[in-house]
This record gives sequence, C-alpha cells and structure tokens, in this order.
Amino acid sequence: MPNDRLRDAILRNGMTPAAIAEKIGVDPKTVERWITQERTPYPRHRHAIAALVRESESYLWPNAVTPEKASRLGQNEVIQVYSRRSSVPYEVWRRLIDRAEERIDILAYAGLFLVEQDPKLIDTLRQKALGGVSIRVLLGDPSRPAIELKSVEEGTPGVMAAKIRQVRQYYDRLAGTPGVEVKYHDTTLYNSIYRFDDEMLVNMHVFGFPAPHAPVMHLRRLSGGDLFGTYADSFDRVLSASRSAPDDEVAA
Repeated sequence: MPNDRLRDAILRNGMTPAAIAEKIGVDPKTVERWITQERTPYPRHRHAIAALVRESESYLWPNAVTPEKASRLGQNEVIQVYSRRSSVPYEVWRRLIDRAEERIDILAYAGLFLVEQDPKLIDTLRQKALGGVSIRVLLGDPSRPAIELKSVEEGTPGVMAAKIRQVRQYYDRLAGTPGVEVKYHDTTLYNSIYRFDDEMLVNMHVFGFPAPHAPVMHLRRLSGGDLFGTYADSFDRVLSASRSAPDDEVAA
C-alpha cells in the first residue's frame, strides 16, 4: 500500500521526494519506494524525515514504533506538570504565543482568562495570523445544555454561558482576518487544549472544580511519542464537529 500520509506531508511542506533524498543522503528512488511501496525507513531516516515534514513518526509510520517505545517517548514529552492552571506563570503563556510560527489552537469552554491576563492578546493573534500563523479557536456554544451542565457541576449555574458570551466580544474583533477560525462546540470537554506549534498546555478538567484549580500538563512533541498526538487528535475531532456560530444564531 502507498504511504499517503508521507506523500501528503512532503507535498504540504513544499518539498519533493528528490529534495527529501538529498537532505537525508539517500537515493531518490529509495524515497519513492518509501512512498509507493510498503517500505519502512531505518530509524535514523524516519527521525530525519519526521523533522523535515514536521510530523511525528507514529503518524507517518503507525506500525514502525512499538506501543512500549511510544509510551516511553510519551513520558518524555511531559515538560512540566502544574498542580493548577493558576500556577502556570504568565511568562510561559507569553513565550508560547510569541514563538508560535505555524499554529495556535485553543479549545476551551470560554478561556476568558487568556484575554484577561493579556489585554493585547487579540491584537497579537491578529498580527500572528497576518504573518501566516493558523489561529483556530473553539469555544463552547452558550446555547447548548452541555455548557450549562458544566456550570452546574461547578456550582455556578449560568456562569459558563455568560463567560463565553463575554469572551466572544474579544474574538469577534478577529472576524474577517485571514487564517483565523473561531467556532463553537457542545462537546463535553475532559481537557482544555492550548497548542502552540509543537508545544501544548493541557488543562485537565476535574469534576466539581473550575479549570483554574485543575492541573495542567506542559507537553513538547517528540517524534515517535504518542501523548502529544493524542491531544492534537482530540482537538481535531472537536474541530470537525464545531459550528461557525452558536445554535441560537444559526436558528435565527
């Protein structure tokens, strides 16, 4: 079977099999066989290709990395664990946002704290988007029962929907900016996900506790690891089920 993931990753990065071959020091026909036939490169070549096309080994060659190795690498993807989100230094958020060159993904119910701790965030995101960074923001749909359930579980009925409507006023300022998507979901979130290229802050959700009082994992993607990829896939699943406007506006 052809390796369509590898072919797509090479093309998506504006490269060719010949260019890949030159960079990693192999014959172009060898790269063609990796793409068109069921051939798996040696580990050193997998590492090099994954770095060049900015994908994980486990994505490009799902069967090449054993579950045991992927698990060990996944443990090394954890940079820091914070006991609560409020313990994450502002400088960490600022650094991750400033250094992002390809994407900034935000998945939360509201994530109001981001704009509250940095009044210039929206302007920063606009400049990032105009510079070619993909900005994808997924907020809870304030009209959906799942959002109110979250408020009830935290002992603050109605508050979550109000926070979402408040934060919308900020993100609405990005309307029409190329490279920016703001969508709405009604997913029961087990984590809020904040991705900045190959680093990520995962705010775990704990029943009965608001997000600021729940733990956060700081992850950095490693080729062959599967922890970072698990949360990246989760973001994509919510994205695929999200809408461009809340249900009450669509109905109107």
